[in-house]
Amino acid sequence: MDLLRDPRRRRWLAWGALALVFLAVNIHRLSTAVLSEELTADFGISAAELGTLHASFFAIYAVTQIPTGVVADRYGPRYVGSGGAVVLSIGAIGFAASNGYVAGFLSRALIGLGSSVIFVTILRFCATWYRTDEFATMTGLTAGIAGLGAVFATTPLALAVEQFGWRETLLGLAGFGFVGAGAVFALARRSPEAAGLEPIENVPDQPAVTLGEAGGHLRELLGDLDQWLLSLIFFSASGTILTIMGLWGVPYLVVVYDMSVTSASTYTLLGAVGILLGSPAVGWISDRIGERLRPMLVGLGGLTLVLAVIPAIGKPPLWIIAVVYFLTGFSLGFAMLSLSLVKERYPPGASGVATATVNGWGFFGATVIPTAMGVVLDRHRTGEIVAGSVAYTEFGYRAAFAITTASLAIAVLAGALLVVRDRS
Repeated sequence: MDLLRDPRRRRWLAWGALALVFLAVNIHRLSTAVLSEELTADFGISAAELGTLHASFFAIYAVTQIPTGVVADRYGPRYVGSGGAVVLSIGAIGFAASNGYVAGFLSRALIGLGSSVIFVTILRFCATWYRTDEFATMTGLTAGIAGLGAVFATTPLALAVEQFGWRETLLGLAGFGFVGAGAVFALARRSPEAAGLEPIENVPDQPAVTLGEAGGHLRELLGDLDQWLLSLIFFSASGTILTIMGLWGVPYLVVVYDMSVTSASTYTLLGAVGILLGSPAVGWISDRIGERLRPMLVGLGGLTLVLAVIPAIGKPPLWIIAVVYFLTGFSLGFAMLSLSLVKERYPPGASGVATATVNGWGFFGATVIPTAMGVVLDRHRTGEIVAGSVAYTEFGYRAAFAITTASLAIAVLAGALLVVRDRS
């Protein structure tokens, strides 16, 4: 009971409950890479269709971000977080029961709908339970949970699918999501005061806002060039990272290097470890030095150069692939700084809708980029069948990965423009 009465301890329990649900979200959103061969064979779909099936999660996730920010600002984490966990778990049950592309597409979209509220809800929770100089650290820790989910979505998921089957594994994830929903409902509240506790020193007041006030904040955001530049950065960087780790990173290795799915997933596992380590580290360093924009620009610029190795060479040595995948995951921490940047440029009552606006564009990127890569790959089919699905040429993968490199270059240019605007 002392844990529940002490606001500093209570906040970690509540954050942990929300983090459990976010863990499930990230296993689902990155699971397509490991499930790609089973889904292609069971549903009889092309690369473009696999891309859109994967992207259905991100499409619904993206379009609901602004409403999610408004709802999170208005109603708080208890109801929004637990409700989202229930919806995504129902979607997981539907996906496990799907017998074709349309049912799978709609069920995965339902998973995306439930998942779409969780991250913004956590950020809104952190804004009312943690100090301003703790926010980037908490954002990084939350992104670290995304890394942990990415770890489970690689080799552990591949082994579970081998042992139990992909449908049974998804049913297990649904059960995990329902448990998380109960924990959030029991522990999470809008603020220490709403939980009947003493306020935490130096935590800024984050008032509930009316729908009219939220609409005013949204209009201000839509007219702000800085917001659009930050959204473009998150669109390009987060979309690229989620596409490589969540979909095409594994099929590329299966086809070009003639690997099994389980062996290929060990390389995306390195990327997941990168997310797990990089996001908290970058957030902590950013809070310590009091800088957001310049670390983000340097980190994403470095990733652009690293990722260019794949389209430039096509089939580099596997140790290089291991480094590229690890640094790709690590760089999610740099992309996440765009959320801290937009939060700090708006008043406390707008924190939910501001972060949701930028976050939504990240998932538009994760919708557009994998689909574009799938279209490019379909133009370079070999006619062969590898691991039960259509194979594509090495040049096709080089062309597809060129899309990710160009996307990151756009993010760097947008970041450079922000630096120029800040100086002026």
